[in-house]
Amino acid sequence: MELSLAWRLFKRELQQGQLLLIILAIMLAVLSVSGLARVSERLQVAISGQASQFIAADRIIDSPVKIDAAILTKAEDLGLKHVTNMQFNSMVYSGDKFQLVTVRAVETGYPLKGDIELTSGKTKALPQAGEIWFETRLGGLLGYPKSIELGNSEFVLSNEISRLPDAGFNPFASSPVVLMRMEDVAKTGVIQPGSRVTYLYQFAGDEASLTAFEQSVKPLLNSTQRWVDVQSGDSPIAGAVKRAERFLLLASLMGIALACAAIGIAAQRYCQRHYDVVAMLKTFGASAKQIRLLFGTHLLLVTLMGIVFGLVGGVLLDFGISYLLPPEIAAYSPPLTRPLLLGVSTGLISAFMFSAYPLMRLLAIPPLRVLQRQLEGLPLGMWLHLLLSLGAMALLGYLYSQSWALTLTVVAAVLLLGVLLSVLGFVMIRLGHSVGMKTTNPLQLALAGLRRRARQNAVQLVGFSAALVLLLTILALRQDLLNEWQKQLPENAPNYFLVNIAPDDAKPLNDFMTTKGIVATDIYPVIRGRLTQINGEALISNEQSEAGEKGRVGISRELNLTWRNTLPANNELLEGHFNQAADEVSVESGVADRLGIGIGDKLTYMIDNQELTVTVASIRAVHWETLQPNFFMIFTQEALAPFAYTSMASFYLNDQQATNDQSTNDQATDGQALSAYGTPKDAVILALIQQFPTISIIDVGAMVGQLRQIIEQVSLSLSLVLALVLLASALVLIAQTEAGMATRQRELAVLRTFGASGWLLRSATGLEFALLGGIAGVLAVIVAEFALYLLKTQVFELNVYMHWPWWGIAPVSGALIVALLGVWRCRQLLSQSCSELLKAGS
Repeated sequence: MELSLAWRLFKRELQQGQLLLIILAIMLAVLSVSGLARVSERLQVAISGQASQFIAADRIIDSPVKIDAAILTKAEDLGLKHVTNMQFNSMVYSGDKFQLVTVRAVETGYPLKGDIELTSGKTKALPQAGEIWFETRLGGLLGYPKSIELGNSEFVLSNEISRLPDAGFNPFASSPVVLMRMEDVAKTGVIQPGSRVTYLYQFAGDEASLTAFEQSVKPLLNSTQRWVDVQSGDSPIAGAVKRAERFLLLASLMGIALACAAIGIAAQRYCQRHYDVVAMLKTFGASAKQIRLLFGTHLLLVTLMGIVFGLVGGVLLDFGISYLLPPEIAAYSPPLTRPLLLGVSTGLISAFMFSAYPLMRLLAIPPLRVLQRQLEGLPLGMWLHLLLSLGAMALLGYLYSQSWALTLTVVAAVLLLGVLLSVLGFVMIRLGHSVGMKTTNPLQLALAGLRRRARQNAVQLVGFSAALVLLLTILALRQDLLNEWQKQLPENAPNYFLVNIAPDDAKPLNDFMTTKGIVATDIYPVIRGRLTQINGEALISNEQSEAGEKGRVGISRELNLTWRNTLPANNELLEGHFNQAADEVSVESGVADRLGIGIGDKLTYMIDNQELTVTVASIRAVHWETLQPNFFMIFTQEALAPFAYTSMASFYLNDQQATNDQSTNDQATDGQALSAYGTPKDAVILALIQQFPTISIIDVGAMVGQLRQIIEQVSLSLSLVLALVLLASALVLIAQTEAGMATRQRELAVLRTFGASGWLLRSATGLEFALLGGIAGVLAVIVAEFALYLLKTQVFELNVYMHWPWWGIAPVSGALIVALLGVWRCRQLLSQSCSELLKAGS
């Protein structure tokens, strides 16, 4: 009986549109979360997939010895592709010339991701047996011979390598690279027991299989073996990928917050419209159980409808967005399971948690309300609604992001917005008494309307302010991330590094650069040293610690040390002062945290069998992804003066600069430079190699280009997510405006009855919405600045600064947007006559 009545009432209210708002709100919740989750996951997988070309695979095991064959069997069982590579150093000979090289021996199938870039173009082929492909600078050092000797064998130099996809970025690895087949290594006789060899086991496959493989294999690796992926820090794109993924997670959390706001608004409105209905039902003898079943059934049906429509909308949104994406991103299609489950969970949790308090107030309405309309009957305060809402938001946020930092930041911003709205509501009510019901001009009528609807306006401000806060936050973060990446990779970012510069070559090299019109970066001295003690306590290696020895674990390798009198441009001073005394050192923050180093600690190094003790004067944050020379430790020149050193530098060179260089053109006309190299830029590099044969030249131009391509894709991703949040915010604004239409309809009917003109009502309505939008803009700026401070300091590691233009732009924009939206929604009511308004409201 009760279910039949509930169904009949549900159909009637659905036909009359009374349930439409809450269905749209839940649909918005599910669509925003499932759609944003799907698009975000697609973009995350695409970004990671593109970035994985920097390591030529999805995952790598780096090991000094061969790994257990069972690990490779496990990879095959999971359907993963894999290849085994070797890397070692050796001397190669050509006539009376010789050169130390880094040998990369690879199996068929390499590279699993990306392409080998030759001077003749990209390829996935490998050298034939008996052939070696060589890096460009090796040809210049050896005079471009037809063949070279490696160990006991002679190999033909058949192709010139511009870049290997997993070349990495290590300016201290100065040896030219040669590529050969794994089968040819044995006949060289170079690898003997005890030889220092690095085995690189590369794997590629779908994310689920890779995750299962990682979970089963990673615990089996020892301290000498490393698990590498695009976010391990070895890739220069790692920082960009991590920040982009955090941004996408944040954008989806913003979608959840918008959805929750919309549901709360719709549920409040739905229950308020049924206060009188519940009072009448109780007056006619309906029991509490019958009323609970009636409205519980309505909520369940509405929730299910919203979830179904929302899931369909989320899938259609993903399909629509995928057509707008570049093919290399659209090709990635992660499973639909997680976004769909997340959408269903969001719909159920948000619908019931955000509707619980309004529904309890509805069910507690006393029968006496039919006589006294001010009665509401629930002694519990708004704290219960706040607790349920924040709990639901935090639960949904953490389920999606798995990040407490992101989730708590969103919750903290919501709390601040709630406090500001409470204060504002109190002020509005107090100040409204002085306004009264004067209606002599539009402004007074608008202010009177704000006073009469103080509570409703406070609810509307929640939606308006939340939408503006999210827009400002997403917009600011997107711009800051793009600016940060642009600073790391400016148009003239160095594309060549010079390593092993002898002190005697510094001046001639500077003269060469001046003649060619090339502007180089600062020259950094490089000295190898090992950190042995901290505050007199001897450091132990990882191996010693695992063997049970007691002591502080240090860095199990020599470090590249340098000196400098001023702070490098890509470093940020966090604590202390940069080197001022001769016995001071500046330490990178990551190493300081890992080793427990602080200001004033004494560090002892072993350099050339001599001990050097210095005091930590400062802690620096280093932007490793800038492709600039970076160091863990920076000393003063006086401290490192006793030790021998070489130097390194970098510079930017393009074909336009080289074409303008007359000396290079003269060389080219003699037929030597451009015969070996195809461009003026290559002729300059050849001249540099010939004049300074002991200096190693590292070309990172291809890497910079690839890095820029990834950054462009990340930028597109951020723009698409911003567009989605804009759409979700617009839907919330429309839903919020819709919530007050019934009350406004009754008020307009009364004002028209007392002779208010259409111009007065239109002007007053526009001003009222404009005032709401302006107030929402001010609140949004305050909360957005607070949220950005937390996000930049705790999540994204960006510089914090105030967005002063917002204080003018946001209130004006909020006033215009909300006023236009409100007048557009009220246009039909404002055009109706008094009799039509009275009939519609009856």
